[in-house]
Amino acid sequence: MNENKADMRQHLRVQWQRLALLLAVLLALWLCFRLFSSILLPFVVAAGLAYFLDPMVMRMERAGIRRTFGTLLVLLAFGVALILFVLLLYPVIAAQAAAFITNLPTYIQTVQADFAKMMQDLQHRLPYSLRIKLQDFASTQANTLVSYAGKAAGNIIGSGFAVVNVLTLLVVTPIVTFYFLRDWPGIIQHVDNWLPRPYEGLIRAQALEVNKILSAWIRGQAICCLALAAIYATGLTIIGLDLGLIVGLAAGLLSFIPYVGTVLGGITAILLSLSQHSGWDGIIAVLVVFAIGQGLNDYVIQPRFLGDRVGLSAVWVIFALFAGGAAFGFLGIMLAVPVTATLGVIARFWLRRYLQSPLYLDAPPG
Repeated sequence: MNENKADMRQHLRVQWQRLALLLAVLLALWLCFRLFSSILLPFVVAAGLAYFLDPMVMRMERAGIRRTFGTLLVLLAFGVALILFVLLLYPVIAAQAAAFITNLPTYIQTVQADFAKMMQDLQHRLPYSLRIKLQDFASTQANTLVSYAGKAAGNIIGSGFAVVNVLTLLVVTPIVTFYFLRDWPGIIQHVDNWLPRPYEGLIRAQALEVNKILSAWIRGQAICCLALAAIYATGLTIIGLDLGLIVGLAAGLLSFIPYVGTVLGGITAILLSLSQHSGWDGIIAVLVVFAIGQGLNDYVIQPRFLGDRVGLSAVWVIFALFAGGAAFGFLGIMLAVPVTATLGVIARFWLRRYLQSPLYLDAPPG
């Protein structure tokens, strides 16, 4: 009896030690992200690119090409494809931007005329007392709005150091990606060697599940975003919207946050359409383009390439992206989906354990 109690105490002590170690690791990671979030972005982007490109390097390695040389070839091909994509779109984007800048005074006059007409119609319909209150409110809030605009402009001007961060991202990320991609099998092997031996198989199985979900989500979401970007950009260009290509591409690429890219792109396109010409024709055309794109995405593209196999619902993805952005900015947005996928696998594992445990299955005594 005493031996059983001693064994139980020893088992509980070991469990508490493991829990304390896990909490210490999580706390260290949290502090690391809080302290170094301003410089971690190139490394996180590099790790994401290495994870995305590793299957191609592995295929080349199986074909007999040394990993270092294969890594260099894959990165060069990826960089050349990216540069060609930008160069092919640059003339169209430059032409649309130039046309928009040229026609900007006309757009402003159109918006002012439409707004003045709308205010006149509104004044005729509102009671006199309410009209006076609105005028007083507008006059008292004008200084506040001007002050707020000045502060916003100061923040934008003061954030010029963001250019330095972008340059750092462009310079450091390719170098770090090369080393990550070249050493990826060694990194995985080191992590595998650090696993506690009694739970090695269990942890590895959960890691493989995370990898399956994450890779499926990344591939499917990338295809969905690119397809939506092509649909929106083509549709807005066909209806003659200035900056239609830019707005369509941005709306499609932002669609990794479910529906956010479509909503923001639709609002921007409607505002641009109103600035180009008055009337409902342009607005209806914009709504048709976005309705077609979202319908194709919901019923054709997403079920085909994303489906339900990833285990990440739209609600959790939206929450994770916003929570990550609130906690760590853009770095948190990039880490949101991997962290959510990992937590989802862990939660499902423990739920299965609970549903098979005596705590759930056994009837109460007596």
